[in-house]
Amino acid sequence: MISAGDFRNGITIEFEGNVYQIIEFQHVKPGKGAAFVRTKLKNIINGGVVEKTFRPTEKCPQARIDRKDMQYLYSDGDLYNFMDTETYDQIALNSDTVGDALKFVKENEMVKICSYNGNVFAIEPPLFVELAVTDTEPGFKGDTATGATKPAVVETGAKVNVPLFVEQGEIIKIDTRTGEYLSRV
Repeated sequence: MISAGDFRNGITIEFEGNVYQIIEFQHVKPGKGAAFVRTKLKNIINGGVVEKTFRPTEKCPQARIDRKDMQYLYSDGDLYNFMDTETYDQIALNSDTVGDALKFVKENEMVKICSYNGNVFAIEPPLFVELAVTDTEPGFKGDTATGATKPAVVETGAKVNVPLFVEQGEIIKIDTRTGEYLSRV
């Protein structure tokens, strides 16, 4: 059991017969009345987002989420295939489950498959990936005074804003949570 006063982003709870992941939380102490916790909860089964308020002393059971390292093999139309590197079992997930989690992931890279009671609901890519820039416009001398950026396409097909000095063919490091350029490799 976890009390509402201990809520943090990313924690999964069971509430009203559903399993929710806390996306956002805020402790509110109004001038008058009792304090409360305002939360934004994402239903991990159907993806719906709801807003709920809790008293700080309210308790909810914490949901047990299984995270398993698996290798992303390939995509086959609408299906994405993954393999457990220990048992060599393979699973195929549809594009609704995968979403845009794989937009920075190349084939044969490791990802975390998140499941609840055997039902896969999300894929967590590695926090940082190194990808080659396949297409970008050339930067011009003198344009760098303001820290300007330009669009670039990486080898997985995703678009990233990069500094003007990054050229086609270079390998860059990207934060997969925000989709931001971090550095050249």
